[in-house]
Amino acid sequence: MALQGINMLLNNGFKESDELFRRYRTQSPLMSFGASFVSFLNAMMTFEEEKMQTACEDLRTTEKLCESDSAGVLETIRNKIKKSMDSQRSGVVVVDRLQRQIIVADCQVYLAVLSFVKQELSAYIKGGWILRKAWKMYNKCHSDISQLQESCQPKSSDQQESLSADNANHNTSVENGVTPEALDRLKGSVSFGYGLFHLCISMVPPHLLKIINLLGFPGDRLQGLSSLMYASESKDMKAPLATLALLWYHTVVLPFFALDGSDTHTGLLEAKAILQRKSVVYPNSSLFIFFQGRVHRLECHINSALACFHDALELASDQRELQHVCLYEIGWCSMIEMNFEDAYRSFERLKNESRWSQCYYAYLTGVNQGASGDLDGASGVFKDVQKLFKRKNNQIEQFAVKRAERLRKIFPTRELCILGVIEVLYLWKALQNCSSSKLQIMNQVLQSVNDASCRGLKHLLLGAIHKCHGNMRDALQSFQLAARDEYGRQINSYIQPYAVYELGCVLLAKPETVGKGRSLLLQAKEDFTGYDFENRLHVRIHSALASLKEVVPQ
Repeated sequence: MALQGINMLLNNGFKESDELFRRYRTQSPLMSFGASFVSFLNAMMTFEEEKMQTACEDLRTTEKLCESDSAGVLETIRNKIKKSMDSQRSGVVVVDRLQRQIIVADCQVYLAVLSFVKQELSAYIKGGWILRKAWKMYNKCHSDISQLQESCQPKSSDQQESLSADNANHNTSVENGVTPEALDRLKGSVSFGYGLFHLCISMVPPHLLKIINLLGFPGDRLQGLSSLMYASESKDMKAPLATLALLWYHTVVLPFFALDGSDTHTGLLEAKAILQRKSVVYPNSSLFIFFQGRVHRLECHINSALACFHDALELASDQRELQHVCLYEIGWCSMIEMNFEDAYRSFERLKNESRWSQCYYAYLTGVNQGASGDLDGASGVFKDVQKLFKRKNNQIEQFAVKRAERLRKIFPTRELCILGVIEVLYLWKALQNCSSSKLQIMNQVLQSVNDASCRGLKHLLLGAIHKCHGNMRDALQSFQLAARDEYGRQINSYIQPYAVYELGCVLLAKPETVGKGRSLLLQAKEDFTGYDFENRLHVRIHSALASLKEVVPQ
């Protein structure tokens, strides 16, 4: 029934899935988990504070249900496996205990993810402690399941006599009534959480990884991907969820954080293969069509991406959260195409409908409205940004308020609004999705900007555009000018560290300048602090240095 509910969800039956899980959520740990997962998915699609709080409460409710049968679930798993008892009853108990323990660990991982998305130091530390608990549970369950699977393996005839005596004292999984099929399903179940766990660690900023390692668990991205792949092919109810997690990683996380360097080609191939395999099972799933759109966007097929996002938007008519995700992508694709009018309409709708960061959506509405030529309308929206500023510790909202305040004080020009659009395209790593013709137009607009306070930003963005064109000589010159800009440093605090990082990346591309490039990356990491999007840059620096070590062992 739980798998039926998940498949309903993926085939656009959002209301039906939610109703099914909520109707039976108190009667079964799996159904309770399904209801909590739907709540978690809604929170992750919208990032709305209210939905994130609801998801946390639902996950804790599921935890309590799984732990209510007895105190000390970890100990009871071990005891139930070892105790001699009726075969059939023992098998049911063992499977139930392992399943409950895996669900508790899964809930811990989701709670940690909800903490991490806040991108605050206290949230990272809190999430780290939660993950520590999950790590211990996963390790224990994985070990127990593996031992049971080993005892299920067929034995040679020479071993039978000695094993029969041994089995009298040690119940094997067969005698406990645990079938190989049940163990395979449990292995798929634990692999999903275990894989997501490792990918969760990869989202932690590098300067906090030492704290995470002190908590007693490592982070292995490849192991995480391998475990999720195993889970996606299993018979467990979470197999479709593992598929979604893989698509999310390859099309959203990997390109944004540049976790394996700037090349996302391998991840795109993986995502396309997954989508092709699942197209028969989920031919009209709005979620899978959404991820197809992400693949098209990353391949720079923006018109195809827009078609997918519009299709997904229409199919998700009963799912407000997914509609908002589609609108967000439509807005971004429109900015990539420099279709500012469509972009501003998408972001304006998000500003009015979404409860996540209306301040950020207002800023995007304003710069696109101004870039389309409606400067009076843009000025009015910029005034609203400060009023909508709610999350004082959120980097994105802080950035939006500062930028809107500056544009509000000086009546915005169309060129400055387009500069604002190009800036967010750069910061969100979307410039490389732009066509050569659009990049050329952006280059021309930037050349016409003469505001002294924007000089450093102008050169940083020009450098990024030259880099997209493969013109490394001009890119190097522009990044150097941006790195030397002291005048605009107070207004644009992130320009210098990002410019130094970009210089380092350009120099890493040539064997004769690898040493200088590495020094610049370390300089960007160590010489600057307290600037906008610092954690984001640290992740990218860490990835660049890690890829360098693989090519040139230190």
